[in-house]
Amino acid sequence: MTRRSSCRRVFVSRLELMASVGIFEVERRYEQRIHVSVDLDVIDNYDGVSDRLEDVLDYGSVIDAVREIVAQKHFNLIETLAERIAEACFSDPRVQRTRISVAKPDIVAGCAEVGIAIERERPAP
Repeated sequence: MTRRSSCRRVFVSRLELMASVGIFEVERRYEQRIHVSVDLDVIDNYDGVSDRLEDVLDYGSVIDAVREIVAQKHFNLIETLAERIAEACFSDPRVQRTRISVAKPDIVAGCAEVGIAIERERPAP
């Protein structure tokens, strides 16, 4: 099989975590459930043959990075949390675009969840 350069989509859907996030006193005092989704457009030079994890973007490393960011500190805004996650995704030079969503499933009665979504492209060199 010949080597090709194209785009691959790597995603993590609704990763459930406990987080310290929010502006209200109860949100500052207690962690709450959040759902984080990450969708990445990745330069893909995988040859389709090697079957080695190091030849692709490992979604496990994306999950680890999200968990680490969420655990670091309290975020007043889920928008700020989403921006930190997007920045971390760009630490891998293959990532060209990120779509991040952060949702709170337990904060508004009668809603399955409320949240935000952002889309960012790799800054030009």
